[in-house]
Amino acid sequence: MSSSPARPSHTSGSDWLQLLLLSVLWGGSFLFIGVAVKSLPPLVIVTARVGLAAAVLWLTLRVTNVPAPRGLTVWRSLLGMAMLNNVVPFLLFAWAQSHIAAGVASILNATTPLFTVVVAHLVTEDEKLSGSRAMGVLAGLVGVAVMTGAAPSGTTLWEWLAELACLAAACSYAFSNLYGRRFKAMGVPPLAIATGQLTMSFVVLAPVTLLATEPWTLLSAPPLAWAAVIGLAIPSTALAYVIFFRVLRTAGPTNLSLVTFLIPVTAVLLGVTLLGEDLAPRQIAGMAMIALGLAAIDGRPWTMLVRRMAPVR
Repeated sequence: MSSSPARPSHTSGSDWLQLLLLSVLWGGSFLFIGVAVKSLPPLVIVTARVGLAAAVLWLTLRVTNVPAPRGLTVWRSLLGMAMLNNVVPFLLFAWAQSHIAAGVASILNATTPLFTVVVAHLVTEDEKLSGSRAMGVLAGLVGVAVMTGAAPSGTTLWEWLAELACLAAACSYAFSNLYGRRFKAMGVPPLAIATGQLTMSFVVLAPVTLLATEPWTLLSAPPLAWAAVIGLAIPSTALAYVIFFRVLRTAGPTNLSLVTFLIPVTAVLLGVTLLGEDLAPRQIAGMAMIALGLAAIDGRPWTMLVRRMAPVR
């Protein structure tokens, strides 16, 4: 997963807008999973999620005339990406939300940048850990904890195992952020990468689901569960992964992982605007800490501030 030395990636204004949209789409996925898991087994949910999303993206490829992935090397890499970015974390989060709340899962998902920074430091030449990035990650994690009122902690064995599963999923996402860098050198368009990744996920999961569960239970699920699966598959997976690979290509894996800090923020804001929930002072303070963390990792706001404060000579 190493790469040749290069200048660290920076996040443009367009990248930040796409990260914000991605945080909304993925923030909604925790809500959709929380609804669907009440009526459907986690394995069925995940298989339906990737299968439906892959079908939508194949149709999009045809309509937009974007070339499909080709070559054994590309498809082998897509299989690896599918395992790290879909199969493993999707299953872990879906199972975990059978035992813990969606909010707790999204908080633990916010540890992805911490794992990404450490992994990137170990396996790349252009994403080395700096003091500002380390402090930014810590500030972001503190912000998430402050915004939610307390650090997540389980009171039962199953809750504790579910929290470990979420951390393992976040670690898998971190590795996928680094693994996905190879597709830029292969020249595969972001839409084609997302399509191939989800296709390989379905190829892996479909036989297991047929053998281990009764997937036809999806047909007898209540309409709300159906709606949750569709919401999970199309906006929170198909559209989200097209944006994911676009930002990965332009901003790099460490900057991309910042989206996991934004997910709890957008979840709170959606609750306030759509559900009429109150915005507590601790949530405002937490979002401020997250903003400071994002600024520290990006680096440019601090550079501009230092320049403005420097004496004119």
